[in-house]
Amino acid sequence: MTDQIKKPAECETKQDVRAEIDRLDQALINLFAERHGYVTRMAEIKSDPHEAFDKARIEAVVDKVRARALEKQLDEDQAELIWRTLIDWNVNFEKGVIAARRSK
Repeated sequence: MTDQIKKPAECETKQDVRAEIDRLDQALINLFAERHGYVTRMAEIKSDPHEAFDKARIEAVVDKVRARALEKQLDEDQAELIWRTLIDWNVNFEKGVIAARRSK
């Protein structure tokens, strides 16, 4: 028998809430892993480490994230901080992959 997903209002104990947060954390990890696959592919496609930082693309992504956060009644500043951190990590990862490939 599988556990049924509880909406926040259906959680009656701290354990209920923690179980749902753990479930969501696992889903987020899965999504980040899937996203990382695309970042890795992008690093394989790009030929110069400088291509990893695309200011216009970054700002477009952040604008979309802020708008989507607002639609979901989330703090746009917090969402932006999370995505800028993720993007910074991705840019550095891409630069490293591209540089390593070019040095061979």
